Amino acid sequence: MNNKPHEPLFHVIRQNNMPWYKVWGIRALSIIFALLVCAVVTMIVTGDNPIEVYKTILYGGFGTPRKTWILLQSLAILLCVSLALTPAFRMRFWNIGGEGQLLMGALASASCMILLGDKVPNALLIVIMVVLSIAAGAVWALIPAFFKSRWGTNETLFTLMMNYVATQLVAYFVIVWEVPKGSGNIGIINQNTEAGWLPQIGTYKYLLNILIVAAITVFFYIYLKYSKHGYEIDVVGESENTARYVGIHVEKVIMRTMALSGGICGIAGLLLVAGTDHTLTTSIGAGRGFTGVMVAWLANNNPIGMIFTSFLLVFMDRGSSEISTAFGLNHAFGDILTGIIIFFIIGMEFFIHYRLVFRRKSREGEAS
Repeated sequence: MNNKPHEPLFHVIRQNNMPWYKVWGIRALSIIFALLVCAVVTMIVTGDNPIEVYKTILYGGFGTPRKTWILLQSLAILLCVSLALTPAFRMRFWNIGGEGQLLMGALASASCMILLGDKVPNALLIVIMVVLSIAAGAVWALIPAFFKSRWGTNETLFTLMMNYVATQLVAYFVIVWEVPKGSGNIGIINQNTEAGWLPQIGTYKYLLNILIVAAITVFFYIYLKYSKHGYEIDVVGESENTARYVGIHVEKVIMRTMALSGGICGIAGLLLVAGTDHTLTTSIGAGRGFTGVMVAWLANNNPIGMIFTSFLLVFMDRGSSEISTAFGLNHAFGDILTGIIIFFIIGMEFFIHYRLVFRRKSREGEAS
């Protein structure tokens, strides 16, 4: 009787250094398969022509110059938050507090506009807003970083809870500054004087925001890939014990990295208050602090890859709004299509990092 254990049909083997063209080829295939599945789902659920639905989604993103600028502005803010979270994630510090850090930056900007709008020159006011927004976001991120580095607290829960505290702080000050009293909202801040509003470049309302985020993207790419700090972040992320062995001050790296992460989230809050909305609400972040986690993960914490993943999510969100109007569909249907596409993208990531070796192949390998 043969007691030899049954050999599995296949083995999963990790593979590294796949050529870039194969990586992007697999991702392109995942989107093609996702679109085919979305087409089938659209026909079954709604009975509409999927080609017309896709055309409408495309129109929602790029149908008019205004739609295009709104898409690029939304892309810039989401990308900014995603970039802010990236250094912490590469360090294996799971910063889920991007939403709260953004809100604190937005609160600092709105405070300056309301309290200093008629007291200092506009150029000086904007400088003060930039400094305080960065500082507010950085301080909000440093609190969980300090407890993590000193006592090893769970950073995921800590940063998540800080979001709720930030939301309630913003809610409190919205009531303090509400106009008119009892309305529950601030309204447009400094609408007549435009004090604290970021300057507009020519006739392009959102161009300055986009350029600022583009500069931040280039900075993060260089910072993470070529700087000493970026190297230390990666070493700490691989192993804190190894980092200490080679002489890296782990606690210092954690504090410095989280200060950078929170500061950039603060800039996102500044761009929303001073560059786009010119008001303050508890929902001004629109969940970007959480969506940014997905963007960073999908792009494998690569700043350049985040441009494409951010674009995909923003484009589908804009398209979902358009098909809701054009076809009378619930906005949730657009979210279903987005979910299918993301599911395929995440699923195809398996074939980028792993490969299947079937039983016959493994035996041939042993024989050779």
